[in-house]
Amino acid sequence: MRTEEILAAIGTGLWSWDSSSGTVAFDAEAARLVGLPAEATVRSGEEVRHRIHPADWNEIDGIVNFAIAEGTLAEARMRILDEDGEVVRTVRTRSKPVPLDTPGRHTYVLMGILQEVAPPPDSAAAQTPLTGDWRRSREAFLLDAGRALAEAGSTEEVLRVAGSLSMPGFSPDGLAVFGVSGERLTVIGHHGHNIGDEKPFTDMLLETDYPAAEVVRTGQAIYLASPEEYRRRFPTTWPLASGFGRRSWAFLPLISSGHTMGAWMAGFRHTVAFSPDERSVLNTVARMLAQALTRAGTAETERELSLGLQRAMRPSLGPGVPGLSVAARYIPTGGGLQVGGDWYDMIPLPNGRIALVIGDVQGHDVRAAGLMGQLRIALRAYASEGHRPDAVLSRASRFLSGLTESYDLTDGEDRSDATRFATCLYAEADPEAGTLDVARAGHPDPVVISVDGTAVIRQTAGGLPLGVEKDADYPTTRVVLGPGETIMLCTDGLIETGGHDMATGWTRLRPVLEKPVDDLEELAEALVQAVHGPGSHYTTGPLVDRREDDIAVLVLRREGARARRAPSRRSAMTVAQAEPERIAVARRQLRELLHDWADTEQVDSAELMVSEMATNVLVHTDGDALLVAEVTGEPGERRLRVEVADASDELPHTRRPGEMASSGRGLMLMEMLADAWGVDPRGEGKSIWFELYESAEPAELAAGGS
Repeated sequence: MRTEEILAAIGTGLWSWDSSSGTVAFDAEAARLVGLPAEATVRSGEEVRHRIHPADWNEIDGIVNFAIAEGTLAEARMRILDEDGEVVRTVRTRSKPVPLDTPGRHTYVLMGILQEVAPPPDSAAAQTPLTGDWRRSREAFLLDAGRALAEAGSTEEVLRVAGSLSMPGFSPDGLAVFGVSGERLTVIGHHGHNIGDEKPFTDMLLETDYPAAEVVRTGQAIYLASPEEYRRRFPTTWPLASGFGRRSWAFLPLISSGHTMGAWMAGFRHTVAFSPDERSVLNTVARMLAQALTRAGTAETERELSLGLQRAMRPSLGPGVPGLSVAARYIPTGGGLQVGGDWYDMIPLPNGRIALVIGDVQGHDVRAAGLMGQLRIALRAYASEGHRPDAVLSRASRFLSGLTESYDLTDGEDRSDATRFATCLYAEADPEAGTLDVARAGHPDPVVISVDGTAVIRQTAGGLPLGVEKDADYPTTRVVLGPGETIMLCTDGLIETGGHDMATGWTRLRPVLEKPVDDLEELAEALVQAVHGPGSHYTTGPLVDRREDDIAVLVLRREGARARRAPSRRSAMTVAQAEPERIAVARRQLRELLHDWADTEQVDSAELMVSEMATNVLVHTDGDALLVAEVTGEPGERRLRVEVADASDELPHTRRPGEMASSGRGLMLMEMLADAWGVDPRGEGKSIWFELYESAEPAELAAGGS
């Protein structure tokens, strides 16, 4: 009697599936079991597919691939459908996938048996390998596990997630993750063990007769369903495992990019048969775990490199400077190595002063960070040679321009990536006098915070960004800080992050700057949190991947008594004959000084009078004008005094210009708009001034006006 006849007598058929041709061969009994005529036949895979329940069909592919990977049998249950899609019987298949030697293709022949079995009762649905609640629980578990592992950002988090996994129906009580260091096995992490239990397994040679070591050597999983099997296969290391009281073990390779990076052990206190479906779950978890560990390791390497770059390229502020307090922050942009082109620096100068530098190289990548490092070193060198601020920036611009021109492009690179520029603000500070000589290259203006807490953008002269022109000029502006006053320097990332422009970003920061804070570190922290919210970290902590742009902040305060009997704020600037456009700057600066003045009409009047006074100096004298504006007193009862001084001895006089006259209106306007005004001769030149009172009676206070 032939083998087929014997198998048919016990209701068993033979079949084979050729993946290269996509055809399935049946003997007569197998054909009958799948609902075909009871005769030997070869059918297309698509035709056979319609005979099998879709859920079972989807399951078969994973089981077969798993069997190929592990060299085991593929076992499954399949529900057979009739022409109307109704289930007519349930069959069990046990097949052996045999790989085919097909160049460039992953093909196999699946050869095995089909046998009809009784469908499982509803009460046993939870134990059915391929159908019912067990399958849904498994799919939900794998989905949750995959999501949790994907969100883990560090090796420690990955191990914590792995330790919390509760597998459907056969949860392990102990887990261990092994890594490889040279020729030795190491324990990366474990769960369900006491502290110190891992010591015998740490620093184990890969040649050791231990399951995890063999898994790393071969890349094949090992399933030990009983203590007897463990003792028989690994007698040397069985004494190490016997003390944990477990009944079954699974050791699976952790494979990433085709490389076995370690092993994962799952130990069970109950007996596990390790059915194909259970092995599939364990294998899937091992793959997800390997990917998560690889991602976490890459992220930690990048973070370590990022922190190293930041520490190397961004120096500390160094020792304190007598008479000054300084604080700073650097926040890198999100993504990648989290390094960019923003920087700050504090440089001791040969004349005993210090230089404060803040800048921003175009871009947020490693190249920007590299250019920033070179530019910072060049600025330090020029400053240490004793050059004035304008000369330092001129030399730095020439240096950066030559640096980007000599940049070698590789094939396919855009030339625009090479020609980068940088904005920068360089200030030479005299701690004793409280002066800062500021030179600015396309950078945001500084902000001065007066003793009473008023924050005003201090308009300064500026030039083109560094690297745009080799021989650019950078005029210098002197800013004077009184005792207790603070100056804030920042890059545009602090202002414009979050969809803001320069105007709205400044409006967002102003309340933070004007809030009374004694500690500059608290002020720097508050500025960062105003942009990113609590939880922003710096070079000393974990980096949060949510930055739109790099941020650098540098705040400096002149030490001295901060509390005054009469709160005041002050602004001073020079309007040069060669720079009549500075009149518009003076108007803006005055409006900033009066941003919280109660009467907006008075603010408009003050702005108009300042414009007339400064213009009068430029038109009727040959020298520059010095404009000083000061607000004193408590809110609601404040006084504004504005003085414009020049070196001319010629005193102005009141005229009555005709309707078509283009001049002669300045003093008339002051008579009409000011609460008090006057002209004071000085030893060399004169000073024209006016005063406005926020709420007092003008007649009472203007008696001394001329």
